[in-house]
Amino acid sequence: MARKKTSKEEILQHSIKLFKLNGYYNTSMANIADACGLIKGSIYHHFKSKEEIGLESLKYIHKYFEENIYSIAYRKNLSGLKKIELFVKKTDDYFLHSEGGCLLGNLALEVSSENILFKDEIREYFLNWEKALAHILEAKYTQSTSIELAQEYVALTQGTIMMMTLYSSSENYLKVGQKIIASMR
Repeated sequence: MARKKTSKEEILQHSIKLFKLNGYYNTSMANIADACGLIKGSIYHHFKSKEEIGLESLKYIHKYFEENIYSIAYRKNLSGLKKIELFVKKTDDYFLHSEGGCLLGNLALEVSSENILFKDEIREYFLNWEKALAHILEAKYTQSTSIELAQEYVALTQGTIMMMTLYSSSENYLKVGQKIIASMR
């Protein structure tokens, strides 16, 4: 019998945290149930497998970024500089207040070579990040230069997220955001 009722979204939020901190393979259904205050069998009322939870976790984060960060690039009421400042601020707000780094970056390294569904979702997330940044950068640069810069900035951001987690310091991470903003000045 379940100890409490938990929504699908709450299960995803707990799962995301566990996957980020422990990795996908080191997180069990029992770990997820414990984090949610449920017995393991109760999770199966919402998800049929850990793989489904993993994929839905990736989609959950991707949707968050689409709605709250990538969408900034397509606002017509902001200048390119204002867009990039807000884009960086919202990205910083997420990663500076999110223990364990980037779920999609972490799982890209851990499982994408073995799980095509995960790989496809992760790839789409990063492509959409690059497209949004490139769209903003096109206010100042050519399309090809904008794409190159966007790819570079996403890679730099991901690398510094890893280093921020490793060294418990946000100093270098914050420099990337400032570099992105400076590119629009």
